[in-house]
Amino acid sequence: MWLATSIPAPCTDLADISEVALNPALIKLPLFLLCLLPLAHLAQVAITDAHDVESIEAMTRGLGGWALNFLLLTLMLTPLRKYTGWTWLAPLRRMLGLYAFFYAFAHMASYLGLDQRFDWQAIIEDVSKRPFMIAGMLGFALLLPLAVTSNAIALRRLGGKRWQKLHRLIYLASPLAVLHYSWMVKADIAKPSAYAALLVLLLGWRLWWRLREGRGIVAGSASRKPVRRVIPLIVKK
Repeated sequence: MWLATSIPAPCTDLADISEVALNPALIKLPLFLLCLLPLAHLAQVAITDAHDVESIEAMTRGLGGWALNFLLLTLMLTPLRKYTGWTWLAPLRRMLGLYAFFYAFAHMASYLGLDQRFDWQAIIEDVSKRPFMIAGMLGFALLLPLAVTSNAIALRRLGGKRWQKLHRLIYLASPLAVLHYSWMVKADIAKPSAYAALLVLLLGWRLWWRLREGRGIVAGSASRKPVRRVIPLIVKK
């Protein structure tokens, strides 16, 4: 009851303004190019100091950091859309989700190719010694089917319900990504703590929203009075 009264209702005024001022078709291309800027910056640093081990490690970690950023941004769009009524945010969720996978893939490729030079024995030994890498690889494995099925063809073949169930894997991949980052950072825990707090807030909001919708459905069905049919026993002619 407290949650239902303390959280404000969606703002219809903002929704009306956004529908007039913003068009998803006009936003997608600038957003697509904007999302590539971190990659361009990290690639420039790596090319400038191609033989520096520290620069390669910095690029690898930077790619992983941006994968986590895009993953959390993807989770933020649904609450923002529901409370503002900005329906133009819905088509952007897929783009940001794919960018999260793209940067996670680049992060993985940078580690395997540039850092370890595809030395599989060294990779296995490295992974076995550092548990945070296992969490990261599990998170990446969960993102892979989401990226593969993020298209209209997969949606039609799977059907809406199965497609939605599959894409709920993001709620498992996100904690693994935050855990991977938190275990990796040893000295300064301020940033990992901020990521963890934001993730708890986003997942907690989703749980609250589902419970709220469930209570609304139950209350709505209980408020309906059953219709009584009166069957006449005597029919007058």
